[in-house]
Amino acid sequence: MAVYIHQHKDWPQFSWNDEQLTLLLAQVRHRQGRLTGRMESLGFSLREEAELEALTVEVVKSTEIEGEILETGQVRSSIARRLGMDIGGLIPSDRNIDGVVEMMLDATQNFEAPLTKERLYNWHAALFPIGRSGMYKIIVSAWRTADKGPMQVVSGAMGRERVHFEAPDAALLDEEMDKFLVWFNGSQQIDPVLKAAIAHFWFITIHPFDDGNGRIARAIADMQFARADGTKQRFYSMSEQIRLERNGYYEILEKTQKGSLDITGWMEWFLHCLDRALTATESSLAVILRKARYWETFSTKTINERQRLILNKLLDGFVGKLTSSKWAKIAKCSQDTALRDIQSLLEQGILVKGDGGGRSTGYGLREIDGR
Repeated sequence: MAVYIHQHKDWPQFSWNDEQLTLLLAQVRHRQGRLTGRMESLGFSLREEAELEALTVEVVKSTEIEGEILETGQVRSSIARRLGMDIGGLIPSDRNIDGVVEMMLDATQNFEAPLTKERLYNWHAALFPIGRSGMYKIIVSAWRTADKGPMQVVSGAMGRERVHFEAPDAALLDEEMDKFLVWFNGSQQIDPVLKAAIAHFWFITIHPFDDGNGRIARAIADMQFARADGTKQRFYSMSEQIRLERNGYYEILEKTQKGSLDITGWMEWFLHCLDRALTATESSLAVILRKARYWETFSTKTINERQRLILNKLLDGFVGKLTSSKWAKIAKCSQDTALRDIQSLLEQGILVKGDGGGRSTGYGLREIDGR
């Protein structure tokens, strides 16, 4: 019979090898600082755009890890409405999406507030607004009970489930969660990023709810990342990287659950995953940073609102060839006005003329900084 980590006599007195983690942690902290610095150099609207993108990805991918697919447009609209962002094309969102968004925003926007049992109950209720997980009725806003037997953490399709570990007995949950919350809200001589790794693992191990534990564990980690960064604005998504490495995620969780209280292996995996998430974020934000470079270059130019609209579409990756006819349709102006707008941008060196002739002539952005 397996002995799980929470069954050890000294649980939850975790230990880890600082020397083994030092260089990796320094690398991660350097990437975090560099990313935050680059974002702070952008204008307010571009920072908002970057934050909206990161939060949308975090919500979508955290849910996807559990096998549930959310509509990205609805998630984006729900976040934008709750943050008061003035963006176009907002669409209605389902209440289950609004619930996930509310949990994530409470974790990241109110990161300085203590994490309490009541707050966790509210997050759980937001995740399951009708008291069901799929077709199954679950206990909402309360710790799980022993009615359904031991809580086993599994992955895989129905009929091919793989049991990774078994969580502590339901009778122990009040005591286990009290210890966790006192620790999480307390001050320790530990780097905030390492604390995020421990919090994620510790909460997953306890598995206090009938369902939603993975999403809540990742929200707790995001809350701790916000504390580490000292800002409400989120520019990277750990969940996106975990989704890409889902098999490795479950493997290291299972291995650590069946090991000793030395969780160096988990901490190392977590830091590597975060490092890859930060690297991926730098790539995914390339469009936003490219847009920033262009608008910095355009800052002394004379640009009207129609031109600004079309330039933003080009910067976002306009599909196909931009012609004067398409310009007139998108900007809702006459063909003559579209041609005057285009000619003005050509003369200012913002647009360049492509192939074709007459109304079939294509136009594109002039390359800057050799890119």
